[in-house]
Amino acid sequence: MSDITLGIIGGGQLGSMLVIAAKKLNIKTIVFSDDNDAPAQNFCNKFIFGNYDNKDKINEFVNLVNVVTFEFENIPFETLNEINKLKPVLPKPSINRLIQHRLAEKDFINKLNIRTTRYVSIEKKSDIEALEDFLPGILKTTTLGYDGKGQHPIKSIQELNSLNVDFSKGYILEKLVKLKKEISIIITRFNNLKYEIYEPIENVHQNQILKNSKIPAEIDNKIFNLSKEWAMTIAEELKYIGTLCVEFFIDRNDNLYVNEIAPRVHNSGHLTINAYNISQFENHIRAVCGLNQIPLEKISNARMLNLIGDEISHYRKITKLNENEFFFDYLKKEIKEKRKMGHLTTLI
Repeated sequence: MSDITLGIIGGGQLGSMLVIAAKKLNIKTIVFSDDNDAPAQNFCNKFIFGNYDNKDKINEFVNLVNVVTFEFENIPFETLNEINKLKPVLPKPSINRLIQHRLAEKDFINKLNIRTTRYVSIEKKSDIEALEDFLPGILKTTTLGYDGKGQHPIKSIQELNSLNVDFSKGYILEKLVKLKKEISIIITRFNNLKYEIYEPIENVHQNQILKNSKIPAEIDNKIFNLSKEWAMTIAEELKYIGTLCVEFFIDRNDNLYVNEIAPRVHNSGHLTINAYNISQFENHIRAVCGLNQIPLEKISNARMLNLIGDEISHYRKITKLNENEFFFDYLKKEIKEKRKMGHLTTLI
């Protein structure tokens, strides 16, 4: 067992896969989660259950670890900041604070001369009425919200009357692009100008939840290279340590736009577990724990299918898969509609 004990905040499927990757590297893991049923407890060395503002639980957690990372970005900044005073938190809490706020995130990207969709801050309903040229658009809460939560598509001004939105929260209105396809780049930054970058992944969403991912993406060389270049620019500007995902839109004129940044391992990168010599999860562990960087080698083309809600039941009954198929059950206790329950990767 390595001398490093890694603390992971959050115990969902991403936390589970980080723990499994750490175990492969002989690194002990302590998971701290506010979900008593968190599936990562099935794999880690120790599990701590508590609210993320519980000082006693935070202290218990911090005293057991050398370095801390997290599986999702909506952990309170105050919690990460307090922990960071005692043990290094990677990526840095200030990155989370930036990316937790959609308006600040978009401003940051634009200042790097990287294109995003057009966007505007919204404080009240009448702000939208004055912005008819932004429609059709999507109204999003500036904080929180993933997998379509906190998002309201608006096709026209007429739809505003039926809009059920609490304007005491901050919002951002984004103009919809004429979408051709969506891609993502998974990049691990180890240090200044030291990266491992996976090839662009093509993604398909259903009901604003990722459904399928595949490599190679069906894109031209210009977009292939530009998406990687933008991801490197973003990671370097953030002085990021660990694995990061940048999500992109491509419009019908083959213009590339950054949609958003996820400061963590990402659902679209699950296929890297089987399609590469080093997965996004192992690279994240290597980066945050200061281990050596190993050059990426692609083993195979691949596609990944997310198993949402009751779709998991069929796969739980299968006793033998094809040799090019890999089934991952996230071991979540309760099957819920729109909940990611597992995934299937097929090497092609």
